[in-house]
Amino acid sequence: MRKNIDIDETVLTKLKVISAFENLSVKRLMEKAIRLFVSEKEREQFEKMSQEEKEDLGLLALMQQVDLKDDASEEEFFRALREK
Repeated sequence: MRKNIDIDETVLTKLKVISAFENLSVKRLMEKAIRLFVSEKEREQFEKMSQEEKEDLGLLALMQQVDLKDDASEEEFFRALREK
């Protein structure tokens, strides 16, 4: 997807200089910077969560990895619970 954005000349110059030092295109440098910024914000959000919210998030992540085609009978389910 192609999007045009207005960037201040000073910022653009700095981007060009940094991209030359990093041996990246300006586009790749901006993508890298945005990924870094987003991951930092996600980390900050995660650190602000309570322990219970972190556990809920972990459970949600595990639930999203479940194979929905893998069925278990009620008996197998309760047997597995008893074993734990």
